[in-house]
Order: sequence, then C-alpha cells, then structure tokens
Amino acid sequence: MSRGSWAELLTEQRNPASAQIDELSTQEILALINREDAKVAQAVEEELPNITQAVDLVVGIIRQGGRLFYLGAGTSGRMGILDAAECPPTFNTPPTLVQALIAGGANAVFQAVEGAEDRPDQAVLDLKERGFSREDALLGIAASGVTPYVLGGLDYARATGAATLFFTCSPSAGEMVSAEVKIIPRVGPEVITGSTRMKAGTATKLVLNMISTATMIRLGKTYGNLMVDLQPKNAKLRDRSLRILTALTGFPEAKASQLLAVAGGELKIALVMGLCGLPPDASRLLLSQSGGSVKEAMQHNRQAGTR
Repeated sequence: MSRGSWAELLTEQRNPASAQIDELSTQEILALINREDAKVAQAVEEELPNITQAVDLVVGIIRQGGRLFYLGAGTSGRMGILDAAECPPTFNTPPTLVQALIAGGANAVFQAVEGAEDRPDQAVLDLKERGFSREDALLGIAASGVTPYVLGGLDYARATGAATLFFTCSPSAGEMVSAEVKIIPRVGPEVITGSTRMKAGTATKLVLNMISTATMIRLGKTYGNLMVDLQPKNAKLRDRSLRILTALTGFPEAKASQLLAVAGGELKIALVMGLCGLPPDASRLLLSQSGGSVKEAMQHNRQAGTR
C-alpha cells in the first residue's frame, strides 16, 4: 500500500469500549453496539457543509445532462448499488441517471469476490464500459480510504475532467486523496475492529441517502415532502398517487382517478392539469419548461395569466 500503512487507519484501530465484548451478555453487547451507532449521526452532521457542496455539484451536473456514478468495493459498493437502485422507483429517474459500480461486478453484490478491490485498472474498464465522461460525476466510496479500485476510478475520472467526490471514514487516508468534494465523517473505531460494515456502513447509507434525496428534491421530484414523480407500477404506489392527487387538488377520488387516467398515470402531469386547468399536452410542455417542478409550473402559469 503506497498511501500509508493500514495499521494507521482509524477504521483499523481497536475500540477500547468493546475490548471485552466477548465477555458481555447478549443485552450488554446490543447496548454497546447501540451506543456506538448513536455516534454516527453526529459525525455525519459535522460533515453537512461538505455534503451540501456534494449535492450542489451533483445537481449542476445532472441539470447539464450528466450522470452520477457511485464506485465502491464490498460494503461500500453495496451501499452505492442500494441507493442507485432506489432512485428509479422513488423518483422516476432513468436507470442510467444514478449508477453504481462494485469491484468484482454483479457477483460481488451477494458474495465477496476476494482481490477485486485491489485492481485499480478494473475500475477504469468498468467506467469506460458505462461510457463515463467528463460530463458526469464520480463519487468514490471507500470506508478505509485506501481501496485501490476506488482510487483508480477517481484517478481516471480526474484525468477525463469529470467532477470527483470522495467518501471515507478515515481522515488520514482522506487527506491523501484528491477530489473536488470530500466527505469524511469521523465515526471512530468499529465495535469489531475493522468491520466497516457497521458504523462506517451506517454513515455511508446516511450520506448517500442525503445526497440522492436532496438532489432529487432540488430537481423538482417532490411537492413538499410528497413523491410526485414516482412510478405507480404496483397497487401500493397507484393508491399513493391517487391519495397525493386528491390531497393536493382537493378533488374527489373519482375525479382524481379520471384525471390520472387521462394523464396516462403520470402523477406530475395530472397535478399540473388539475392545479392549472390545462390539457395533458400543455401540462407536459409547461412542466418541461419549468425544469420538472410542479410548483414552478404553477408559478409560470399564474404569471402567464396576469400578462
């Protein structure tokens, strides 16, 4: 390892609080894990300025037609895959908008592929296969901060001129990595030494949720705290679409259901139709001109009506 000794990494340090964890009762073990987990949210809170920079950067990239890529190995890679996979059903994004790559490929999602994380060249090949370009953004996720697969991908992204972001729970390693935005929550040593699927994994889940969710909110994917750009592909989501439409328009259920049918099941189109009194095609055009935001579409419609 050329970027420092593994033994010096914060993620490899022994946690004094859990030194005799194998001598505790089940309840005491759980209480100890819970106390350590409680530290994660505070560590993430201290990184809010950097997370803000990350979101603003990603929003700008996507608005210009770029994409967001997560790159990781092991738990870090799986966290990226989980977050990326949830974007299409939650926010009706195309599957290519937020993508995730994991060292070892698809097989590594379910079973560890030993040695895959040690190949920086494979990250380059994986990114090239997805057509990664300078128009995109790459978020490298490495709890330890020294994963060759992730660092190789970041080096390639910088060489292409793409935006780079880096997440780690190892401050010393983070200082040695070059990226436009670095997010480094200090979660401290793990309950089980080196097991970064624990506190570091929880921090990763929190931060990725924040980045993707805040990005989608900024892109107009919600109305208040309601998911108005969801894909109603099952009974639960069809029911949610109908409830959201009736709540925001005040229409009775029968009228709202008819409006959704005319809108082809697209909740956003139905909302603009109902709130602005426009036909489907005009609603679609207005929404497109408003960056996909229902509230901005309503404002533009009001302004047009006062001219």
